[in-house]
Amino acid sequence: MMIPLGTSPVTDPTLWDKVLAFLVGAGLNLLSVAGIIVGAILLAWILRIIIHRVVTRIVSGAKNKANVDDTQALERSPLSAVRLVQRTRTLGSILRNIVNVTLVIISSLLIIGIFAPNALGSLTLLSAAIGAGLGFGAQNIVKDVLNGIFIVAEDQVGIGDVVDLGLATGIVEYVSVRVTHVRDVNGTLWFVRNGEITRIGNMSQGWSRVIIDLAVPADANIDEVEKAMLDAAKSLAKDPKWRTRVLEMPEIWGLESVSGDALVIRLVIKTRANAKDDVARELRMRLKHAIDELGLTLPQLNSIMLTGLEAAGRVRGANPPKTRPTPVSPAAAEGAVWKPKKGRGRGTTPETDTPA
Repeated sequence: MMIPLGTSPVTDPTLWDKVLAFLVGAGLNLLSVAGIIVGAILLAWILRIIIHRVVTRIVSGAKNKANVDDTQALERSPLSAVRLVQRTRTLGSILRNIVNVTLVIISSLLIIGIFAPNALGSLTLLSAAIGAGLGFGAQNIVKDVLNGIFIVAEDQVGIGDVVDLGLATGIVEYVSVRVTHVRDVNGTLWFVRNGEITRIGNMSQGWSRVIIDLAVPADANIDEVEKAMLDAAKSLAKDPKWRTRVLEMPEIWGLESVSGDALVIRLVIKTRANAKDDVARELRMRLKHAIDELGLTLPQLNSIMLTGLEAAGRVRGANPPKTRPTPVSPAAAEGAVWKPKKGRGRGTTPETDTPA
């Protein structure tokens, strides 16, 4: 660039015009970036409020219908209300994660478009390459996300459920799009990838069953022991402190195992899902007192404990298959007389019970 004689670069007006144009453009770009960031934060805040209000309204509606103030008190209400609260909170946490990830991606693309407008066009080939890479290298991530969405959408797992995921067993504390947080009985927090979950045993849905196999000496009176066990269990079911946790009256399923050392008698009682352990502990205590009153000494447990398939061999329990009895008239029951059918040929000789 030719500079006229008698002028310096500092005093050149064209230079300052370019500097001013650059500063104005940079300022506008920075303002645009700041606007995108502020807009994303504001939109995330608004969506969080909406999600929180929707979740709170659903949870409050379930509490009002059950006439309770605390979520834990919903255990006394119908099961659908409890599942609705847990499922709503789980879906709310997943929606918040999806909103955050989506806003970050969109904001990043908009910011890139401000500084490099032509870069978005070239991102087409890059996105194709990224898609191919995701198809090979990020299959596990896609699997985790899809499996997590279906797990929550189908109400297989909810926050607060006691579950057995195969990899970990405990209480579900958090469910995200990719991982599920499970706290076991020892306090260890397990992070289980949703794509690795192939089976789910949910112990918080529906109802539970307390199964107690009580071993008594081999020479004990079975009828007397069964009556004492059933009376102890019925007293528990009628107790005002425990009757809200018991769904059905207890049953004696009978003699489960016979050996030279002990007889194993099975007692079952149907309870609410989250009350199984408490009812089982109280029932064992009452059964121990009932056995002590009979003057029996319990044999060693290591010789009669049922485990594995033997413990759950009878899935149907004490309900054997029933068959419809064949109706027989009273006259026929007194003495059945055989009569040949009409139209029988002459050569046929009927078989009779006449003595020779």
